[in-house]
Amino acid sequence: MLELEVLPEKSLGCQSWEFILGMHFSQAVSVIQSQIGIIKGVHVLYSESDPLNFDLILDLTHDGIRLLFHPVSQRLKVIEVYNMKLSKLKIHLVPLTLGSESNYQPDYALGLGSLQFPSGSSPVLTCMAIYDGNNPSETMPPEMPVCVYMNNIYLKKLEVIREPLKTTGVRLHLYSEGPSRYFELKSKSMVKEVYFGDTCQSVLSSLGTPSRVYYKSEDKMKIHSPNSNKKPSDTHSDYFYNYFTLGLDILFDSKTQLVKKFVLHTNYPGHYNFNMYHRCEFELVLPHDSCDNSKKLINIPCQTVTITSLSQWDAVAEQINPSARPVVLNRSSSTNTTNPFGSTFCYGYQDIIFEVMPNSHIASVTLHSQVE
Repeated sequence: MLELEVLPEKSLGCQSWEFILGMHFSQAVSVIQSQIGIIKGVHVLYSESDPLNFDLILDLTHDGIRLLFHPVSQRLKVIEVYNMKLSKLKIHLVPLTLGSESNYQPDYALGLGSLQFPSGSSPVLTCMAIYDGNNPSETMPPEMPVCVYMNNIYLKKLEVIREPLKTTGVRLHLYSEGPSRYFELKSKSMVKEVYFGDTCQSVLSSLGTPSRVYYKSEDKMKIHSPNSNKKPSDTHSDYFYNYFTLGLDILFDSKTQLVKKFVLHTNYPGHYNFNMYHRCEFELVLPHDSCDNSKKLINIPCQTVTITSLSQWDAVAEQINPSARPVVLNRSSSTNTTNPFGSTFCYGYQDIIFEVMPNSHIASVTLHSQVE
């Protein structure tokens, strides 16, 4: 049985770990993974068809605890203890003051336990919810607490920088742990830009050390090349900088050591890479399909289409006219060749590839250099 402390409107946990309101879904999963053998029977619940309108839930069935995450921000908004018999709780309550017109008996001066109820019975606590606000059904998650930053950088928004017909780079609005003031942790904000052709040293200077460096073992698209049967001239491999807390991958060319591709991840449940990345809140502005000044006598302002991580592909495709036939992508690992989530579909548009899930949500956006 877990022995936990409750801090109202803040957290549930013990000395070695804690679920804190505002923490990201992946951070809560990391807490659970660190307690293997102690926390058991964890279920992940989500809506496969409509993941943006229903909460993302971690249900700790053996401990009677349910964690509710906002479907868009994927931050913890409510901690429910629905079976009080499965955990031992120590609750830190604020002082209670009752009005003069209360129907309770006046002998409550010794605290909550001294309250006398008219029927003579004592109340039994059957469930409890920890949340920020006045109504658990309407509450929103607070901002991510600085105490869970863990020296990482996080993304507020990513803007795709484009010229008329090509992508040139990305602009990232970031926040991270700043200098403490009077022993109180503070956050700081910054804006960084990364462009195609930037060196790995420049990227490290702007974004810091990546969460992981991944070297490509093979390029499956090379099988379509007319020279695919020839022996490769060298053994160098392109490599990715994986920034998991930004929802971003940056690919470098093995020969030039320069940026040649960006991959933006939306972290939808039901995708093969779910929980590996935080959601990349990107904004991509493209010209509407009806805009073609080459066929007009004069240039007039074009309508634009704004695509975000929350956009649905059906609505986007009607406005930008992408490639008609998608490439079917079935992900698998070298150790597990089965993919329980099924295939996704990749559509091309100019120098952009949209990976789309069966429910029409965009799983990732790949921006590649036209030089490539």
